[in-house]
Formats: sequence, structure tokens, C-alpha cells
Amino acid sequence: MDARELDFDLPEELIAQTPPAERDAARLLVLSRDTGAIEHRRVLDLPALLAPSLLVVNDTRVLPARLFATKPTGGRVEILLLERTSAPGTRETWNAIARGTKSLRVGMHLSIASGFDAEVIALHEGGELDLALSASPSVREALAAHGHVPLPPYIRRADDASDLERYQTVFAKDEGSVAAPTAGLHFSDRLLAALDAAGHRVARVTLHVGPGTFAPLRTETLDEHVMHEERWEISDATARAIAEARTEGRPVVAIGTTVVRTLESACDEQGIVHAGAGRTRIFIRPPYPFRAIDALFTNFHLPRSTLLALVMAFAGIEPTRRAYREAVDQRYRFFSYGDAMLIRGKK
Repeated sequence: MDARELDFDLPEELIAQTPPAERDAARLLVLSRDTGAIEHRRVLDLPALLAPSLLVVNDTRVLPARLFATKPTGGRVEILLLERTSAPGTRETWNAIARGTKSLRVGMHLSIASGFDAEVIALHEGGELDLALSASPSVREALAAHGHVPLPPYIRRADDASDLERYQTVFAKDEGSVAAPTAGLHFSDRLLAALDAAGHRVARVTLHVGPGTFAPLRTETLDEHVMHEERWEISDATARAIAEARTEGRPVVAIGTTVVRTLESACDEQGIVHAGAGRTRIFIRPPYPFRAIDALFTNFHLPRSTLLALVMAFAGIEPTRRAYREAVDQRYRFFSYGDAMLIRGKK
């Protein structure tokens, strides 16, 4: 598949800069995999749009991963933490990426706030580096006080207090992501109660989202693209819930592309999803034989992105293009804080 096949025209004003007033109040474009038919609904309609299903959500929690530090010379450095590589405490080592790394040197100390600093312990290609963060009483508390919500680059404003809640799902539990699993942002306690009343069930997986989720394709063909690596975990309870859903004929609905990547990474050739943990570089693009899911609830994705390729693999290339054109024509809101899309088969 040529990367240009993932391009589409998107007016900049359709890129959502703020979340909807209520999590579950977003618009919902419903696309049938069987007929290609399109409906325009609301996220709150979800319980009635599916037969009683097993909805699988991602319970990762977004880190306050963006830090602003000062060099000994007074220059500023913007840091995005990626993954802690030591035990938590008053001194922690982290893998990170940073802007303005040309003047950084191993051993240099960066000041983040009073009593909170970072030492550069290794420099790598592409702006990656290893840091030792130090703070009292703990680095975790210092991050909570001084870290910023790592809003995506297409949200052209500084983070504010509302993002602490709204750029986090109601399922958020295990801290480790630098981006939200955005399909889950639409779920509220009200919607979960309505899903339960309609006979749906919910199971959880964890995939810690990395910055590569926003990286555009920079190769001419998809086969040349090197996928970013992300950590995932599936509990015994979730693996059992999926197996029971299969036995009962209950559809498995992935709430977001991160869930798709997790389940497909842990699925064998017979379609059995196994409990466990690991790291995945799975790149789902057309054609792809899906084994783990029956429907997909997702946001609208960036042009020329691996996430759009995944959606095309599931819904079909032309139906996806038609749905995206319809979304633009109908002035849907795009990307992380935007509206949603449900791709389903027969009811």
C-alpha cells in the first residue's frame, strides 16, 4: 500500500482543540462493514447500536510527562518522559526525548523546579536521552506538581487544569502512557451504566501509548515503515472474558486502536487471546486477517498515519475514505478531543 493512499483533506478548523462539554455527548459516525452504510448518531446511543457485546477498553493512565527544564546556561529544554527504567523513589532513571538537545552533555544538570532536577546520563540519536530525575519526598510527587499533560502537537494551546481530568479516561489505572487512548475518552459513568443495563460487559487491557502514535509515515510504502514499540498486558480475567464471549456468540468490540493492537498481538492463529505481557511493534494495515475483534469504536485519525491504516484494514479502504469524506462534509470534530466512529458488522 502506498503511503499517499492515507492522505485526505482536512480543514484545520475541524481539529478539536478542547473536549466536548460532556464525555459522552460527542457525535458518532456509524459505518457498516457489511453494507458500507453510514449513520449519524451520538456516543450516548452506543448501547442500542450493538447487540449485547464485550467491550474491551485500555486502562492505561497518562503520565504528566512533559517537563520544562533550565540548563546551567539559562537556556530552556522541553522534555517528554517515555518510560521509567528504575524503581520509583527519590531518584529515578527515565528514557525521554527532548527538544534543544544539541548543547546537552552527559553529566549536565537541568533544573525543573525547586528541589526537582534532572541529570543527563546518556544521549542517543533522534533527540532521545536517558535522565536521572531527583526530588524529595519522591519523583512521583514532583511530577504530579510540576509535570504537564502531554497534549498532542495538533492541539495548539498550553495544557490547563481541565486537561488533568479530560485527557484521562474514566478507566485510567496503570500509569505509563504519553498519550491518551482517545476512544476511551468518550466513556462516562452514565454511559457505562447504560451499557450495563443493555446487557453489555466491559473488560480491560493495558497498552502504554508511546509518542510514535503521532508519528507520520515518512516512507513511500507502508511496508518500509518501522513501527514504534509499546508495552501491553492482558490479565487472566480478560482472557477468560474474551473466551466466554466467543463461546456465547457475544461480539468483541475494541474501544480504540490501542486495544486492537493489544488483542491482535496476544492472539494465536486459532483466534484465542492469551493472558500475558510483552512489547509489540505490530503494524496493522490492509490486508490484515483480524482474529480478535468484531467491531471497532475509534476516533478520527491523522492523515498518513498508522492508525488510519489500521482503520482501513478493518473497515476497507474505500468505505473508510467515504466515511472520512462524510465526516468532513458534516463538520465532525477530528483527533483526540474530537468525535467518534463505530465500525460494526450485522446487529
